[in-house]
Amino acid sequence: MAGCFPSSILFCCDHNSVRSPIAEGLMKKMYGQRAYVQSAGVKSDRDIDGFSIAVSAEDGVELDHHRARSFDEMIEWGDDLGGFDLIIALSPASQRQALELTRFAHIDVEYWPIMDPSGLGETREAKLDAYRQTRDQIKERLLGRFGPPTER
Repeated sequence: MAGCFPSSILFCCDHNSVRSPIAEGLMKKMYGQRAYVQSAGVKSDRDIDGFSIAVSAEDGVELDHHRARSFDEMIEWGDDLGGFDLIIALSPASQRQALELTRFAHIDVEYWPIMDPSGLGETREAKLDAYRQTRDQIKERLLGRFGPPTER
């Protein structure tokens, strides 16, 4: 699958409030309509993180309207996980969940160990710096995996 551009991608992390929404937003901004892109969490017990919204906005990615959702909610709402070509897990728990949910399907699951910035930093600026590091890690992985952004 490496080198191939999938037609549908699901990013996942623990709560779908920090890493996976940033990845979803960056992917859509950088590669446009080349792939159908969604995100989910192992749980959806948190709203989108305000620092995620702020650092994404710095890159022109709007996450204000993101609604966190879990794998279970996706399935309840009729989203077929088997319809994704690629699942990119950004946390160990989401990797385990993705592998469990896809064990009978032919879906590639990749694990990208992306830092969880929540809880890091004492000041607002230190927290923003931690979230920027996470955003930049994701951006580097996207560029490394999918190549230069799509021209618009």
